[in-house]
Amino acid sequence: MIRLFSAFVLVGLGTFLFQVAGQHPEKAWQAYLVNFLLWSAVAQGGFLFSVVLHVTKARWGKPLQGVAESFAAFFPFSFLLFLFLFLGKEHVFPWLNGDVHGRADWLNLPFLFARDAAGLALLYGLGLAYLYNAMRLKRSIPELSAGGASLLNPRPAPGSEQVEKCKKRMDVFAVLYIMAFAFVLTLVAFDLVMSMQPLWVSTLFGAYAFVKAFYIGLAALIVLASLIYRSRGHASGLTPSQFHDAGKLLFAFGLLWADFFYCQLLVIWYGNISEETSYIIQRTMILPWNRLAWTVFILSFVIPFLILLNKQVKTKPRFMIGLCSLIFVGIWLEHLLLVGPALHPKATSLPLEATDGLITLGFFGLMALAVRLALARFPELIPVQRQEVK
Repeated sequence: MIRLFSAFVLVGLGTFLFQVAGQHPEKAWQAYLVNFLLWSAVAQGGFLFSVVLHVTKARWGKPLQGVAESFAAFFPFSFLLFLFLFLGKEHVFPWLNGDVHGRADWLNLPFLFARDAAGLALLYGLGLAYLYNAMRLKRSIPELSAGGASLLNPRPAPGSEQVEKCKKRMDVFAVLYIMAFAFVLTLVAFDLVMSMQPLWVSTLFGAYAFVKAFYIGLAALIVLASLIYRSRGHASGLTPSQFHDAGKLLFAFGLLWADFFYCQLLVIWYGNISEETSYIIQRTMILPWNRLAWTVFILSFVIPFLILLNKQVKTKPRFMIGLCSLIFVGIWLEHLLLVGPALHPKATSLPLEATDGLITLGFFGLMALAVRLALARFPELIPVQRQEVK
């Protein structure tokens, strides 16, 4: 699997470099931006599940907690991918060297990249600090203990006093991560998506973005847990009831994501301000984007809503893998719907090519490779019944 995922990364990287060197580098950077936003949200939202589970003291999802924590392996890659985005600034920010309508103090590249990089560094630093203490707790179980202490190999917490200290630190870092999650994803959504059309303003767009990140993170978590369950069966410590609960959570946040979109649309509709309505009209009523909008709505909400009404489907990992993969496709297209019209204002057809799929394959390979190596390096993350910490 590691070789396969590495091959995916090489294919995606090769395709990206080939297209950047060609006549239409803007298409390569469009695919890069869409995938950066998507896979970073997957890692951030998937990891958030473990943090929320810890803060709420929920016990039903303990076997899923380590699986969720494995998504932190993508944090360093996400940060480096963001910095690399600076090289494509001319193709990613349409407002560059143009009129930003009095927002020059906010919309300038040095400040934008500095604040977003600082925000992502804060978010990922808090996540890794939480993970470090979580790993120490896991290794406090005698049969899982390992010697040597470092960031990649945390020392086991030997006594009850050390265990309590780890739990208290986790409490602090968990709350800070949740706060940073909402703030940083709002900032990134404003800077990398909403700023593409500087006249458009939505105070709900940040909440829409971080709720969507948790939605897609839950979908990724269910896929990964389902693969582990199909590989190890009941020895994984996972049960159909846990998949059912995770499915209900996925269903709830699918509804919440759609509700935030509706609330945002409703306010823009009854306000009827031209700067706001033009953004929605372009994406929902004008070809070719209106067809894409309906596709996103069906794939990301209608189909999951109708299927997840059934209790039995939530308990079947095979079906949930297919459904969550469908949600992935829908949210990928949703990111394209958000950034595409700004990058291609005169498009008469959707700016989609085979190269978009290959670049996406490369990002998927990078995510899968990071998670696979994390699970291999830290077997404590893989759920087994003896790993439950009381």
